[in-house]
Amino acid sequence: MNIKENIERISAGLPEGVRLIAVSKTKPAEAIEEAYAWGQRAFGENRPQEMASKYRLLPKDIEWHMIGQLQEKNVKYIAPFVRLIHSVDSLKLLVKIEREAAKCARTIDCLLEFHIAEETTKSGLTYEQAVAIMESEEYKMLENVRITGVMGIATYTENTEQVRREFRELKQIFLRLKEHYFSGKPEFREISMGMSGDYRIAVEEGCTMVRIGSSIFGQREYQH
Repeated sequence: MNIKENIERISAGLPEGVRLIAVSKTKPAEAIEEAYAWGQRAFGENRPQEMASKYRLLPKDIEWHMIGQLQEKNVKYIAPFVRLIHSVDSLKLLVKIEREAAKCARTIDCLLEFHIAEETTKSGLTYEQAVAIMESEEYKMLENVRITGVMGIATYTENTEQVRREFRELKQIFLRLKEHYFSGKPEFREISMGMSGDYRIAVEEGCTMVRIGSSIFGQREYQH
């Protein structure tokens, strides 16, 4: 598995304005160093403690992206350094991120995660739930959290039209939120969608970030 060649191949196929987040979860620091040597700087992890240990080991100009479900009790591990949290799915989590960000005297960028797949196991907000967050007094009081876009995971299926439909739905959610709550706010610009198996469709449907792991690093080694 040649990590450098894989990143070169994938990056060459991404249009301007679409960023590659290399999903390094479960991979050793050495694999990240190999990608880093090529020039990759944005890496995605799904376990806060694992991300924190890699942060301590690796170069400090790496952008760490939290892409997995995040429990409130674990925010403290990543608050000092995380660049972007992709998986915000509740007001309670936003409030916790706010508290931890304030302790670190920094603002943490976040994406609202939406449930666009038909699979019930996937997490995420409905549009109505997102509106309830946006209109809550608690949200309006937040000073150390900045919503910069949306994230979603499509159904794992061979049906490319279904995947395309789900990505299109996320783009429409983004546009509605932009119009009603983030008009005139250029920082609200990210649409994080697409993984190794479906990122080309995500690119066609208007994503700004793709989260790719196995096509770069090989199949994941799950830790038990």
